[in-house]
Amino acid sequence: MSRLLDAVAAAGDRLVAASQNAIVFDPRRALSRADDLALGEPGLWSPNRHCRLVRCRDGWIAISLAREEDRDLVPAWTGADFDENPWQAIVASAANRTASEMVEAAILLHMPAARVGEAAPLARQPLTDGARVDGGVLDLSALWAGPYCGALLAEAGHDVMKVESTTRPDPTPIHTPGLDARLNGRKRRLRMTLEPSELGALIGAAKVLITSGRPHALARLGLDERRVFALNPGLLWIAITAHGWRGEAAMRVGFGDDCAAAGGLVGWPEGEPRFLGDALADPLTGLTAATLALEALAAGQCGLLDVPLAPTAARFAAALA
Repeated sequence: MSRLLDAVAAAGDRLVAASQNAIVFDPRRALSRADDLALGEPGLWSPNRHCRLVRCRDGWIAISLAREEDRDLVPAWTGADFDENPWQAIVASAANRTASEMVEAAILLHMPAARVGEAAPLARQPLTDGARVDGGVLDLSALWAGPYCGALLAEAGHDVMKVESTTRPDPTPIHTPGLDARLNGRKRRLRMTLEPSELGALIGAAKVLITSGRPHALARLGLDERRVFALNPGLLWIAITAHGWRGEAAMRVGFGDDCAAAGGLVGWPEGEPRFLGDALADPLTGLTAATLALEALAAGQCGLLDVPLAPTAARFAAALA
């Protein structure tokens, strides 16, 4: 963990420089949300006990069962009986299948699973000149990574508005109010139904947009690349997903723990993977996205910044190698 903190501290130095020293960065606090949660020690299980590393016939996978809908899908994924313990069913099924077979089947069911170390490090992002200089930051994201990016932009001095859906609200204020205060306390907050016409007006006036949904879900709100950049050609759009914005990866579901494992951001004591911390891909992605955004704005660049969790975790894992 000390080596990871060193890597995060180095990334924090880049963030602080990009913010022109407006941000005070603490690497240990950046990786923590323990003010609200009773967390266990990382190991075979994630500290929040929602994700587990599971041995397959030829390797390891990580699977998260934080959502009831994912637990309900375990029988379809594993062939187990409906009354069987879901974790026991997963372990038994994985022992007889390859990691790729397990993950490919999970993807078809839209379950958050990944092979340990499958992701390549985040690549350099191509942007164009012509960034909008006026307007604020529109934060449509939820949970940890996207809101943390918005929090850092707010700390850097940007006007950030967090838009909250009245029909599908961000659960963070309910389950972790302390974390919500850290992530969203500096932002203006607007509760609304996410109607395409109203969102379009907000996007048209913004210089930065932060989202954390998959492309097909955002498209239902009118937020596809063609329409968004037609409304606002100088916009910087920070698109945070689990595995990537484009291609087959865009349909995958993922959370901070399974995406950290996908990036290879795990320890290997005695030749077996173990989690290093709590949902690490989330804060690392928020940190990375904010740094890239600040650097892009300083360079007068706009376009879509594709900042997925798993490749970001792989970037930090590469720094530890």
